[in-house]
Amino acid sequence: MERLEAAVRYGADAVYLGGKDYGMRAAPGNFTREELKRAVELCHGSGVRVYVTCNTLPRNHELRELPGFLEYCKAVGVDGLIISDLGVLALAREHAPGVELHVSTQTGIVNYAAAKACYDLGARRVVLAREVPLAEIREIRENIPPDLELEAFVHGSMCVSFSGRCLLSNYMTGRDANRGQCAQPCRWEYYLTEKKRPQEHFTILEQGDGTYIMNSNDLCMIEHIPRLIEAGVCSLKIEGRAKSAYYVACVTAAYRRAIDFFSRHPGESLPPEILEETGKISHRAYSTGFYFGGGPGQTTDRGQYIRDYQVAAVCAGRMGDYVVLSQRNRFSRGCTVDVLQPGGAFTGEQLSEIYNEDWEPIESAPHAEMRVYWKTGLPVEEGAYLRVRAG
Repeated sequence: MERLEAAVRYGADAVYLGGKDYGMRAAPGNFTREELKRAVELCHGSGVRVYVTCNTLPRNHELRELPGFLEYCKAVGVDGLIISDLGVLALAREHAPGVELHVSTQTGIVNYAAAKACYDLGARRVVLAREVPLAEIREIRENIPPDLELEAFVHGSMCVSFSGRCLLSNYMTGRDANRGQCAQPCRWEYYLTEKKRPQEHFTILEQGDGTYIMNSNDLCMIEHIPRLIEAGVCSLKIEGRAKSAYYVACVTAAYRRAIDFFSRHPGESLPPEILEETGKISHRAYSTGFYFGGGPGQTTDRGQYIRDYQVAAVCAGRMGDYVVLSQRNRFSRGCTVDVLQPGGAFTGEQLSEIYNEDWEPIESAPHAEMRVYWKTGLPVEEGAYLRVRAG
């Protein structure tokens, strides 16, 4: 719910989320039925649409409960269902009539014939495979019905397997990636072992660069939004269900600002202060994925995230001239912070005066979630994030 609220507060037009079953993210805190109802009410109250993921490949025994779930989604006002299985698509038409049907990226749609076939089966939108180049998206758009919408991923992790269809996790850990349980073994560090010397590990080198042989770079298309729209993409999708609320807020805000900028200034380059926001979250090296040919590339010498910034505190309210902070990571008096909030970002602000709960001046805030008062005239909103450079 915290991630959902961040997406809504920071500018999303729609959110996608999952129930306790049938979604491709099993680990995050997915929504109970009552939480799903509250989520729809919260989103619709802000003019935001809600799409529910129903995109695993369910086994026979799971189908018995599925009609009831689909009927509940319709009853609470869900705007769309994201589906990859043809049987689920048919059941959704029967048990959730009037709810938009979106074909998941898991289906692997890469051509206009497949897109039109989905349309004939009742789909209103197709979430394209991440492997489709921009030129081919344009061709798909030109050869499908005008009311069939195209959605494409623009930001987040890239998978080494086609559209996320991977059995590696299942084989190695028993956690099925196609059922939302991926352990991400493609991000692990590997060694080569010779059969007769099982205790001796040899480093695997790929062109001398390292050992993370399947570690693909992240996707970032924020500079190329006009080209995506020109190609016929109507919905820009950001990965975020397994990320932090701060990640969701920061990336959503950046893309919201970028879309608004390009709409007001066609033909101009994205301002650096908007682009820089995508570097203030944990991420792998960025790429443009498959959109311009080639692929996302790999970082083969390490599997860790790039973390140049960290959240120092979250604004919990205001008391006169003081902003009330809830600490998230240690920070000190005099440090320079950026403030991220829905109205934009303040950069280069200094914590010149900070006090503890007893209104005593303090030099640092070392304790988790401790309450700190920051004297400032900045219009900092409740829920705003204060971030500092890491290290």
